[in-house]
Amino acid sequence: MDFRDNEPIYMQIAAYVSENITLDKWQAEQKIQSVRDLAVELQVNPNTVARTYDFLQNQEVIFNKRGIGYFVSADAKDKVKSYRKERFLQQELPEFFKNIFLLDISLEEIEKRYDAFKTQNYQA
Repeated sequence: MDFRDNEPIYMQIAAYVSENITLDKWQAEQKIQSVRDLAVELQVNPNTVARTYDFLQNQEVIFNKRGIGYFVSADAKDKVKSYRKERFLQQELPEFFKNIFLLDISLEEIEKRYDAFKTQNYQA
């Protein structure tokens, strides 16, 4: 995983976990990787992953079965989408709108490229 400098690493890992949930790679009620295993996979300090899991647990996306591990919450996908949608609408969309205005990019061009992106990346 390539980390960006402009966002805390634990939040980037939370986005990674959330994406796996949203794309149904990690199903509701499924056990997820331990803190240590995910830290090794992503080559980060286990404390960083622990902070990520604490954040996601506070968001009720995952839950801990003491002594067993972390699991995806039953409604995790809805919670992830709701949180990420609100964050996108508040933080990223205004910057996106500013750029398409300044660069004079039409909504038709955006729609065409969005459709191509979906086809290339998310449709079998």
